[in-house]
Amino acid sequence: MICFLPFPSFINVPTGFLRKVSAMVFLHISHFIYQVIGKLFIKISETFILSVFTVLGMTRIAVVEKDKCNPAGCGNFLCIRVCPVNRTGAECITKGEDVKAKIDEELCTGCGICPKRCPFGAIHIINLPEQLTQQPIHQYGQNGFRLFNLPTPMFGKVVGVLGINGIGKSTAIKVLAGILKPNLGDIDRKETDYDHLIEYFKGTEAQKFFEKVKKGEIKISYKPQQVELIPRAEKGKVKDLLKKVDEKRELDKIAKTLEIEQILDNDITKISGGELQRVAIAATVLKKANFYVFDEPSSYLDIKQRIKVSRFIRSLADENTAVMVVEHDLIILDYMTDLVNLMYGEEAAYGICSSHKPTRTAINVYLSGFLREENMRFRDHAIRFEEKPPLKKGGQEEITSWKGISVKLGKFQLDAEQGSINRKEVIGVIGENGIGKTTFVRILADETKPDKGEVEHKMKVSYKPQYLDTASDELVMNVLKKAVQKYDVQLIRPLKIKPLLLKKVNELSGGELQRVAICSCLQEDAKLFLLDEPSAYLDAEQRLVVSKVLREFMDQKGTSAMVVDHDLLFIDYLSNRMLVFDGQPAFSGDAKGPFEMQEGMNMFLKDLNITFRRDPESNRPRINKEGSVKDREQKSKGKYYYV
Repeated sequence: MICFLPFPSFINVPTGFLRKVSAMVFLHISHFIYQVIGKLFIKISETFILSVFTVLGMTRIAVVEKDKCNPAGCGNFLCIRVCPVNRTGAECITKGEDVKAKIDEELCTGCGICPKRCPFGAIHIINLPEQLTQQPIHQYGQNGFRLFNLPTPMFGKVVGVLGINGIGKSTAIKVLAGILKPNLGDIDRKETDYDHLIEYFKGTEAQKFFEKVKKGEIKISYKPQQVELIPRAEKGKVKDLLKKVDEKRELDKIAKTLEIEQILDNDITKISGGELQRVAIAATVLKKANFYVFDEPSSYLDIKQRIKVSRFIRSLADENTAVMVVEHDLIILDYMTDLVNLMYGEEAAYGICSSHKPTRTAINVYLSGFLREENMRFRDHAIRFEEKPPLKKGGQEEITSWKGISVKLGKFQLDAEQGSINRKEVIGVIGENGIGKTTFVRILADETKPDKGEVEHKMKVSYKPQYLDTASDELVMNVLKKAVQKYDVQLIRPLKIKPLLLKKVNELSGGELQRVAICSCLQEDAKLFLLDEPSAYLDAEQRLVVSKVLREFMDQKGTSAMVVDHDLLFIDYLSNRMLVFDGQPAFSGDAKGPFEMQEGMNMFLKDLNITFRRDPESNRPRINKEGSVKDREQKSKGKYYYV
């Protein structure tokens, strides 16, 4: 309340002057009250909040994503200026040596102002759950990402690790594999030996694991996630490189199993991504080990290769051998593993590893977003599958068609007899690598000319290629200008593009780049959208989000899409009809269809000799165990797809 001080009546003072003096006095008094009472109030509030956290067993952490923190862009550390604790004279948020924001977690009251005011979403103030009684296993510097708990290897079993990108899966398995020495939450720790780890995990299965590793009873072989980086570190022929690591003397046997015999004499820099993945898997398995770790072994592989690699990895586990796999393809994860550790938390901030569960249960829990045993909800919604995908049948208005397509590219011959795409439908495209899927899409995009045949009803097409441009230094906000202006609700929000807008394209991770590329394709004013492998680099959750976005976008705009991908769950979730490619990789390809989903999937799955069923709890698609009652029953009826 403003109070004007009275002046003696004998002093003749102008009214305006009186008001100015009164206002100045009030401001000085207000400032004094703020300085004295405000500090006291903040201190009392902080003490109260800390006592509540102590009672509840909660710990507060402050995380600053250094790559997002942009002091120049926010007007020179906006977070410092708005922090109530800083206003009292304390130094809760300061400028770090790296010229990024630095937060003192002991002084932070958790008011939530700085995360809301940071325009780049770089700051996370998080109250951790009560079960985290220990320090992190590893922390990436002050205010950096923290990992809690580790997945547990089991001899005789294939154990999977499932969670979103940026949640610490690769960090966790690198610790188990001995690639990363954890600091146990002490960022100043120089080195962690096995004695420290054994003490840290005292009384758990992890203690026994690290004791055996220390004694040399467990030998570890690890396949990294980013196999595309291998040619930068290794030079020479594939055969020579594999001979260097062939401790088992089984190169010929493993090469035949993984179907890489034809490329053994090729230079490592001249092979495809799928071939490179299988070479990396071979190099991992050729080492004498009894604990094999595979980080995303299905990347770059087509569906047939994924099934074969899954069977091969499963065959490695026996009473003397443990296997651990990080995988985003839920169908392959389900098919490959016996147990799964779920990882949850907050992307780029912290990750928690749950205890392992049977694979079917773990995936269903992941889809539900709620860990009942730990009373932890890690997603605000459940991911549900319908017994039949809730898709509206594509409109019967034909927007394009092809007839008698034939093209020869070197030794490779592609043929496509006849087909069409209708308005408001999504066509899924499946088939092996090197069988002409990308070539056919490029023909529809008018980037490759057929030798024979033609594409009728040509219209404007928007095309997202398989391989993404990583060299551009343009800002994402400039690349996605149309989407920001027109499709905030349809694209920007669900694909979580907003935090990326002020980044340069060449600064994006694989998953971020993929989402930007999808958004860039869909923002164009086109009638047909062609997307080549849009699920690559995306985690399981992002894949389902993208499929939903694509489906709804086509329906709302009255447009159509053709999507090439190797994730069967992804294709199943979004497609109205299917185009199936058959032939001999690198030599011939034949595009058949589009078929209705039942017919197309039956044709494709019969060739793979696998059958699908629906999970009774979540309705998600699952592969039947080969030779099981369900598998034999469906094959006898010719129903390889869901029944």
